[in-house]
Amino acid sequence: MRIGFNPNKDKIIESTDFFHQVILPVYIANEEGYFKDSFTILQYCLNSLFKTSHGKTYFTIVNNGSCTKIEDYLNQLYEENKIHELIHTTNIGKLNAILKGLIGHQFPLITISDADVLFLNDWQNETYIIFERFPKTGAVSPTPSSKMLRHYTSNVLFEKGLSKHLCFTEVLNPEAMKAFARSVDNQELYNECHLKKYLTISKGNVKAVIGAGHFVTTYRGAIFENLKQRNSNYGLGGNSEDEILDKPVFDQGYWRLSTQDNYAFHMGNIKESWMKVQVDALKLNLEINNTLPILRKKIDAKFKIALQSFILAKLFSRKPIWKLFLKYKGLTKNEANKY
Repeated sequence: MRIGFNPNKDKIIESTDFFHQVILPVYIANEEGYFKDSFTILQYCLNSLFKTSHGKTYFTIVNNGSCTKIEDYLNQLYEENKIHELIHTTNIGKLNAILKGLIGHQFPLITISDADVLFLNDWQNETYIIFERFPKTGAVSPTPSSKMLRHYTSNVLFEKGLSKHLCFTEVLNPEAMKAFARSVDNQELYNECHLKKYLTISKGNVKAVIGAGHFVTTYRGAIFENLKQRNSNYGLGGNSEDEILDKPVFDQGYWRLSTQDNYAFHMGNIKESWMKVQVDALKLNLEINNTLPILRKKIDAKFKIALQSFILAKLFSRKPIWKLFLKYKGLTKNEANKY
């Protein structure tokens, strides 16, 4: 039986000052083997996130079936108002946990990050600059990679391929790229050419690197409003991150770019002494009056996107043509052969 009238019925939810959501899925099964340092890594990650983010950032943590110690730690952070939303689930997989974090919100900007990322000062501001300077930007990574230039980037390559503003420039922070290679236990990930030059697009005094990874990336919130795929069959890996995080940006006509310098580190699952030093050295971001960057709508027709992708795929699948393009954009013959 119900008596009376629910006072919240038909009331419009009050608007919020937050405009940037950060979604962090967390899965730490225990403190053994692969996960023995994971709790410390998570603490480094969250402490760096809290210290470097401005006051209009909304933190969503999705506990994806972690052990009791992690659950208690996250509950404490929530009770201390350090995080705004805490979702507990069984282990439903990384991408499904991310989708849970997306539901029920409409933030203009959404950062999706792994739980082993160490955020650096200015990661948000540098990301916003790229969104504003390049109106077609749909996703920005704060960790540039010279090897992402062909991953869902045919739209920007097609449109700017003949422009002098698209060219290879000197890698600003090769040591950060080497650090990423070490963090994924693949020292040979980048060769000398990758560490020397990456493909960038410029406008005025701002440069952005072509392509973006997905272990930490900021997206236009609108990208996820009409997702075709609402769940993933993979716990981790497979094609789920491509289909849910990377491809939708491209399919809607937006560009995938990265900051020119490095504003985050991938830590992996083993703690190292430099991590604590780096977190302790971070400056507290006290900005509370940040304004939402201008996000201009710039969407191309689906037919145009598909046609561009088809044409470039055919052209660049031929090694001589791809190498010719690389040389046209600023690589030497020797560099193009190794790139």
